[in-house]
Amino acid sequence: MRFMILSRGDNKSEMIKARMKKYLEDFSLIFDEEEPELVISVGGDGTFLEAFHTYQHRLQDTAFIGIHTGHLGFYADWVPEEVEKLIIEVAKKPFEVVEYPLLDIKIHPVDGDQYKHFLALNEVSVKSNEGTVVMDVHIKGAHFERFRGDGLCVSTPSGSTAYNKALGGAIIHPSLNAFQITEMASINNRVFRTIGSPLILPKHHVCELLPLYHDRSFLITIDHQTDMYDNIDRIECRVSDEKIRFARFRAFPFWKRVHDSFISDER
Repeated sequence: MRFMILSRGDNKSEMIKARMKKYLEDFSLIFDEEEPELVISVGGDGTFLEAFHTYQHRLQDTAFIGIHTGHLGFYADWVPEEVEKLIIEVAKKPFEVVEYPLLDIKIHPVDGDQYKHFLALNEVSVKSNEGTVVMDVHIKGAHFERFRGDGLCVSTPSGSTAYNKALGGAIIHPSLNAFQITEMASINNRVFRTIGSPLILPKHHVCELLPLYHDRSFLITIDHQTDMYDNIDRIECRVSDEKIRFARFRAFPFWKRVHDSFISDER
């Protein structure tokens, strides 16, 4: 089997990376940065997101697994004390594949049809450094509302525990092919109205965010990467036809992951 290890870069993560690489190669596994079948992330959720975006072109052929070397990482199943056990598991046993939904994002410009296409494991968020965000929200091609506020967050089920949760959104189990729209400080008064609640949309629904003013610039963050965009006609969001594949060598139920990340007293 071909594998690759991506480290956060701190001393602890680099030591674990070197150790795993040596022992896995001793077991005749092949270190391959170009076409790995298994990508091992050593660090936190940011490192895992980097691993996903590095190999998102190989989602049908590559599975991912995480080791967290700091605070508990939501995507990391393993801790440093279990590295020897994980090495044996990877070398000796086939892994189970668990798939999670992804978000498909297209940013369409006002002039032309050369849109920018992205996948997100967590979310896309839209803000502005030029004041209030004003956007028409369309669902399945029909106008739903005119949003005014600080911004909007569109998240995957696995991303529902990240920025979406901080905004008061619901936590969605990743077995559901759905995505969620959550408001950031919407303006609601006698003149302006928004739904004021998170919206959970199924796979066959498409959400479009249409800026009312095309001369405005927007800060768009896709997972961990933020860029400035202007002259936007619309931002199209839907559940992707592709999924991320996690390598599971043991059961780690989603609700236990949520419990351990947000409720457990253990450190």
